[in-house]
Amino acid sequence: MTVKLKNQEEIEMIAASGRILAKVFKKVLKEVRVGTSLEYLDKLARQLIIEYGGKPAFLGYQPDGASCPYPATICASVNSTVVHGLPLNYQLKSGDVFKLDFGVIYPSIISGQVKNFYSDAAKTIAVGKISKTAKKLIKVTKKALEQAIKQAKPGNHIGDIGYIINKCVEKTGFKVIYGLTGHGTGFNLHEEPTVYNFGKKGDGIELKPGMVLAIEPMVSVGNGRIVKKPDNSYVTADDTLSAHFEHTVAITEKGPKILTKL
Repeated sequence: MTVKLKNQEEIEMIAASGRILAKVFKKVLKEVRVGTSLEYLDKLARQLIIEYGGKPAFLGYQPDGASCPYPATICASVNSTVVHGLPLNYQLKSGDVFKLDFGVIYPSIISGQVKNFYSDAAKTIAVGKISKTAKKLIKVTKKALEQAIKQAKPGNHIGDIGYIINKCVEKTGFKVIYGLTGHGTGFNLHEEPTVYNFGKKGDGIELKPGMVLAIEPMVSVGNGRIVKKPDNSYVTADDTLSAHFEHTVAITEKGPKILTKL
């Protein structure tokens, strides 16, 4: 396993990608309401990313295990769909638990060469009036990400991130989704290392300055098992609600630095 470390200039370029992502995220979130179509949100995100000088990172990307390249700018996953939901002409309804996930490519010139820099983030949004269980699920998943980011510092290990995520989730009665993970990012959308949402303290590779990680707890109300659908989206096997939060985080000498602050 080769983990690509980034220097200060490269982290600054990934942060520039993250700033574009954050600006687009905020504008798209303002349009999330009862009656909004996922297709509209996708078109808006694509338009804004290009307008701000970036490129959609998901559009045309084919992750490992996918049967075809991804055809959209955003992943728009509703209720039991955990990730990779297609932004079709579904209109959001009151009570929906909506997960918005997308990435941005920022092209920049480094040492006389054009290079691409990637950022990736996700957030779960309540649409209209949601259940108490859904509110708790969103709160727990967000807190799990916040606690995980605190572990992303030099001298810790990749297992420390997974351990704290699982600890935050399990004590509430919810389950992390074991079949889906976070990842390294920055020079490409997906890089080493794999960032599991469970683990043991001190296990795995040591975290070092220059690593950039996409940390993304995914949590289910039910048993945590998933099923892959023909469209390459992942849904909970027991059809229960799920939530997903993600930030791109740089590990620095001073500790974790969130590059996709929304």
